[in-house]
Amino acid sequence: MAALLEPSTPETGFRSELGATARLALPLILGGFAQMAINTVDVLILGRYDVAALAASALALNLLWAMAIFGIGVVTAASPLIAAERGRRPYSVREVRRTVRQAWWASALLCVPIWLVAWHAEAVFALLGQEPALSRAAAGFLRIAMWGTLPFLLYVVLRLYVTSLERPVWGLVVTAGGVAFNALSCWTLVFGHFGFPELGLTGAAIANFLANLFLFLGMATVVSSVRRFRRYRLFGRFWRSDWPRFRELLRLGLPIGVTLALEITIFNAAVFLMGLIDRASLAAHAIAIQIAALAFQLPFGIAQAATVRVGLFHGRGDRAGIARAGHAALSLGLGAAILLSLGIALGSEGLTGLFLGRETQADRQVFDLTISFLWVAAWFQLFDGAQTIGAGMLRGIQDTRWPMAYAAFGYWVVGIIVAVWLGFHTHLRGVGIWIGLASGLAAVAALMLGRWALRDRLRLGAAG
Repeated sequence: MAALLEPSTPETGFRSELGATARLALPLILGGFAQMAINTVDVLILGRYDVAALAASALALNLLWAMAIFGIGVVTAASPLIAAERGRRPYSVREVRRTVRQAWWASALLCVPIWLVAWHAEAVFALLGQEPALSRAAAGFLRIAMWGTLPFLLYVVLRLYVTSLERPVWGLVVTAGGVAFNALSCWTLVFGHFGFPELGLTGAAIANFLANLFLFLGMATVVSSVRRFRRYRLFGRFWRSDWPRFRELLRLGLPIGVTLALEITIFNAAVFLMGLIDRASLAAHAIAIQIAALAFQLPFGIAQAATVRVGLFHGRGDRAGIARAGHAALSLGLGAAILLSLGIALGSEGLTGLFLGRETQADRQVFDLTISFLWVAAWFQLFDGAQTIGAGMLRGIQDTRWPMAYAAFGYWVVGIIVAVWLGFHTHLRGVGIWIGLASGLAAVAALMLGRWALRDRLRLGAAG
């Protein structure tokens, strides 16, 4: 039992560090797949119920997610802050508790503008030129689902907390439970089972809110009952203000939020660009980007692990340890990216076949376009893996402002210019847009890794 209370210490030796990073990353990767499964289940259930309801929920959740991703980025600052504190003082309790509580405060603050926009979503959709009936249905969905934003962000903070304590399996367990709960509640409320009325789209919105509430309550139960976490007493007087820690969290977190928002919006822009070409390109893009998003969970999980491992050595002021943790994360991440690239390139036809057949001329056109996009996506994985792991390592040494600037330049200067030029001024069309996305990711990856390589010259990474 004493071992549960014993804080882990940064391991020495590259092989040991490689193993520590891999053990931390695996539950995070599986948790990422589980989180995606929640949205996938909603799509499958609503798709079987009514296509119009599916379209309305997709429109609503795209808007909500575009706003929530900024909030996720801001509270992500809790991870390097907790890791650095554990590196400085392995038995620290109060400082870790301060960070978690102020991340909750930030979550509540960020929800206010999100709720305001979501409440008036029908006007937003009208400005975007959406059909009135679709806009009305999507807005009705949002007026219910939006209340799940706060419990979801609180859940994210608690997942970051257990991950920073190097116990990410608990986050995976709760998320897996959330997948099952969401599937059952959505199926029950949409179709009207077990004596409940058939609520259709409204039922899906209620299930979405309940699933987010389940995730938070699940994590709250874990941190309140498991001895390893209980000693931090996170819920004791959580309402008390702590402005210095709140400002520190926003100082680190706001640039992370902007960075994630810049990345998400460039992919949103790509959807609109594909729509300007033709419907077949848009449909093929939707399939290819779904496959790329699934593959992205591998490097993303490794990047989260890198933030924690680098952050531990950052808190100790151990430059050799920082370098070793970064080297281990890059080795794992780029190795995974190479395997993903080969898998996507060699399995492009099989992967595309999971989504559609080739029965009609239109199907064959989309099928062929998807394969051409996936060939670009094979290279895309190398750059995407490098940039996300580079960002994760820099967050570990609490360097977030320059990465934000790199994201702005890479995505919205290099990426968008190349995408528009190749997509609309050459014969490449949709493939050109994908090359533009890959170019933006490559630029960001080069800048992130370059800054990491120059960290000693720039005097980054020694907090102790």
